[in-house]
Amino acid sequence: MNTIIEVNNVNKTFGKNESLNQVLNGACMSVEQGEFVSLMGASGSGKSTLLYLIGGLDRNFRGNISVCGQDIGSLKDKKLSDLRLKNMGFVFQFYNLVMNLNVQDNILLPQTINGKKRSELKPLLDEILEITGLTEKRKAMPSTLSGGQQQRVAIARAVLGNPSIILADEPTGNLDAASTKEIMELFRKLNREKGLTILQVTHSEQCAAYGTRTIRLEDGKTIG
Repeated sequence: MNTIIEVNNVNKTFGKNESLNQVLNGACMSVEQGEFVSLMGASGSGKSTLLYLIGGLDRNFRGNISVCGQDIGSLKDKKLSDLRLKNMGFVFQFYNLVMNLNVQDNILLPQTINGKKRSELKPLLDEILEITGLTEKRKAMPSTLSGGQQQRVAIARAVLGNPSIILADEPTGNLDAASTKEIMELFRKLNREKGLTILQVTHSEQCAAYGTRTIRLEDGKTIG
């Protein structure tokens, strides 16, 4: 198996001088291609911070992070943007849907902004609508959907571009128990059937159990 995420001796602080808060203190971890890894830790342990660093959403850190063989810290902005667009899909606790666009237009939005034609994307769109159970909702507006359905739209949007990695930050944080189960089963299906590598941040042992492995953050360091 190939290592797709490599984190070596990563340190991250917030604040200045007396108010300095070290969130990550020599964190190290790796994720192999095809794994479904759950990153857990107490509130404020830095798990979301580490996910954002891996995703290149924050590059103010010390240490080394490599994603798909590329050093996040040394990439120029354009190269980092290309890496994110081609290799990473993001799923957040809040669905971040465009409320005046229907389901299929929300899913297509990032790829069409990047210049891809809708006709080119149609086979992929049809497939991901089927996988996520949204085929009958493709013309529905977000306001008519449940929270679980809106999160499935967000996941479909993240998966449409065939990324190498899905980075998910508390993806079930706003959902009830039934919707949480649906979303976690969808992630497991995407991991097993499409071979997607998934790194999810979660505080839930139940959600973590859907993964193939759990890494814990304690005192700014990774365990497991």
